[in-house]
Amino acid sequence: MNTPLADRMRPTCLEEVVGQHHLLDEGKVLRSIIESGEIPNMIFYGPSGIGKTTIARIIADKTDMRLHKLNGTNASTADIKQIVEETNSLAGMHGILLYLDEIQYFNKKQQQTLLEHIENGNITLIASTTENPYFYVYSAILSRSTVFEFKSVGSDDIAIAVKQGFAFLEQEKKLSITFDEDVISIIAQSSNGDVRKALNAVELCVLSAPMDKKGNLQIDKAIASQLIDNNTFRYDRDGEEHYDIISAYQKSMRGSDPDAALHYLARLLEAGDLPSACRRLMVCASEDVGLAYPQILPIVKSCVDMALQLGLPEARIPLADAVVLVASAPKSNAVYNGINQAMADIQKGKVGPIPRQLQNKHFDGEDAEVKGQFYLYPHDYPNHWTKQQYLPDILKGTKYYTPGENKNEQSFQEYWKKIKG
Repeated sequence: MNTPLADRMRPTCLEEVVGQHHLLDEGKVLRSIIESGEIPNMIFYGPSGIGKTTIARIIADKTDMRLHKLNGTNASTADIKQIVEETNSLAGMHGILLYLDEIQYFNKKQQQTLLEHIENGNITLIASTTENPYFYVYSAILSRSTVFEFKSVGSDDIAIAVKQGFAFLEQEKKLSITFDEDVISIIAQSSNGDVRKALNAVELCVLSAPMDKKGNLQIDKAIASQLIDNNTFRYDRDGEEHYDIISAYQKSMRGSDPDAALHYLARLLEAGDLPSACRRLMVCASEDVGLAYPQILPIVKSCVDMALQLGLPEARIPLADAVVLVASAPKSNAVYNGINQAMADIQKGKVGPIPRQLQNKHFDGEDAEVKGQFYLYPHDYPNHWTKQQYLPDILKGTKYYTPGENKNEQSFQEYWKKIKG
């Protein structure tokens, strides 16, 4: 089987790595650590195909440490013990560097076995994960490691890698490769920050391009477009990318940016995640618009019902209507804040007996000092209101709801000011 292009041209020094400027530029922390030669236990956190394994290899080369690579999906504690045995051999005289990919798949017992060996210094650990390590990595390992977050590589940096890929293949295959400038941008933008995916696309372009009579390859944007996956973004319903997208979706609606809201809606729908798109839309209508435009609640619910009945792809239409409406509507979180404060008081035990006039009973026991319920029926009074206590004594005078600064809530407030004097 042929080795993938990304592995054949894997960088051998920090200067060849594309992206990760926040970690590897001059003066940045990770670069300084690598150049010092004193390597601590580290956890590399970020999506796949962005250089985590490459950096681990470069560290091993620069420090002359013996590099072992394991994958959390199939490695065992026996594999770790076998690696540790090398510490007393000639192979491990400069130290053992264990690169453990996908550490989140190690269970607690396996991670505890690993902890024993990094505590006594038998091995130096570089673990990588595509999931948030603070959720998946044993806390004792976290406390003994430095976490570095790797980020998706920007399209400008990926474009550099794409050009390098074409140059590498041109030299490797000893032929002339020409390509439209659009090819670079198509591959760079569709790879979604994944250098490996971009280089795979480069190799496919070269393998599928027709050769002219002189033995030269001409790659145009039509070839590149045909080879790009339709699903050009990362999405895992159980992973952090899922929560990032739905978070950005709701925050864009809350922030009144309909264009961004439609973008994240499209990402959810392209992944087939109709339930998340509907749920967050209804939450946002209630939480972030609320009484600033109360009519929005039945409108959004109606659009969601239509979407669920229609199914994809047609569901995108009523959902887009509702998303733009929520993003464009006036905002108020007054009711959201009010219910949160009320629930906080309940959780603190601030409940108290319900005032006698509100209780659902119409007789008093023999021990009641004052007989009678004394409930005042509001509809018997002018403007359907009369003053009486509704909150328990312990909460008397508490204010949970403060009207928002919008036309609807202010008009309600002015109405009741006149009625209540």
